[in-house]
Amino acid sequence: MNPGPGRKRRYCRTSHRQRAYEARREADRRGIGPDEVIIGRRTWESLRDALIRLEAAAEDVAGDVLAGRQTKQAYVEALAHLSNAVRTLQDVAVEPIAVGGE
Repeated sequence: MNPGPGRKRRYCRTSHRQRAYEARREADRRGIGPDEVIIGRRTWESLRDALIRLEAAAEDVAGDVLAGRQTKQAYVEALAHLSNAVRTLQDVAVEPIAVGGE
């Protein structure tokens, strides 16, 4: 798959380059900038909820530490709580999908 001298290929197949071109053209037509992303409502809600849970878990851990719960078991429980919140966030899948025509 090495095209020889020159710059590296950006797309592994011509069809991938074509789909990227079509997606950019459709995004331009719809007024979507290159730094903007469109995600579905369910994905957004899952992501938002997971971020809220992570924020709450971090606040709980900080509160426990500031309250003086400094036993090893307290730290283990606090970090497990935080780790579970992070895992929930990791489970939210945001997959890129090319913008389709109408």
